[in-house]
Amino acid sequence: MAHTEAVGHDPHYYVPQPSIYPFILAGGLFLLALGFILFMNNYGAGSWTMIGGAGVILTVLYRWFGKVIFESQSGSYRDWEDKSFRYGMIWFIASEVAFFAAFFGALFYLRNISVPDLLGMLPAHGVTLYPDYKDLSWPASGAGPAALSFTPMGAWGLPAINTALLLTSGATITWAHWALLKNNRKQLNLGLLLTIVLGVLFLSLQAYEYHHAYNELGLTMGAGVYGATFFMLTGFHGFHVTLGAIMLMVVYGRCLSGHFTAERHFAFEGVAWYWHFVDVVWLGLFVFVYWL
Repeated sequence: MAHTEAVGHDPHYYVPQPSIYPFILAGGLFLLALGFILFMNNYGAGSWTMIGGAGVILTVLYRWFGKVIFESQSGSYRDWEDKSFRYGMIWFIASEVAFFAAFFGALFYLRNISVPDLLGMLPAHGVTLYPDYKDLSWPASGAGPAALSFTPMGAWGLPAINTALLLTSGATITWAHWALLKNNRKQLNLGLLLTIVLGVLFLSLQAYEYHHAYNELGLTMGAGVYGATFFMLTGFHGFHVTLGAIMLMVVYGRCLSGHFTAERHFAFEGVAWYWHFVDVVWLGLFVFVYWL
């Protein structure tokens, strides 16, 4: 009966009961930020405050998301809710596109405007700020006299392998989606599991790449503008892959529990959209950060 209601066209929008979770979550975020500030100023309570705040946040998310899943499975969400969820996910991904566009824009500015301007190739003001600056190529460490020497990260090693892994993971999650539409639960679970494994393997290789960069290439956050942009772009992307992998694990657990049908499976689709988004961002990173 609950499922019959869920697929019907009900004009009423489901409104949940007032919840205290937003207030508790705000408190957890405050503790996390306060602990970080204390930690940066060498206060002993900083680490424990951060751990406490993180614990509050994780507990609230677990209970809050669990409540939403229960509402979904009980048939509370219908066409209106499904449509609003899709709009919300589209706007969220659009905000993420803008987030990465800002960092790609910073990379473009450094490579094509800032560095040539330091060389006097763009005489906007008729003044050469650093007459002794002779670094004509990208990647550049910067114009300061204490610029560190480093070896840039090549494209055709681990980055190329990671590109293949993420592209393959995009295929496996699409394969899993096709299985869900055909109600093939075995293929669905296998496709999701393969996607998770590929995502975790990507993160493992990226961690190894960072270790290699710091210990063997001299490529660190302090290695001038190239080091800063390299770790900013790849690091934030790795953070997004981590979040995507966690979401995939949650969806995988729900699939093992028999959740989702061919008609109603927005949670699966939302995570798949997000995963394809991080795939596309990585292609941009591979071309503009590693290759060119």
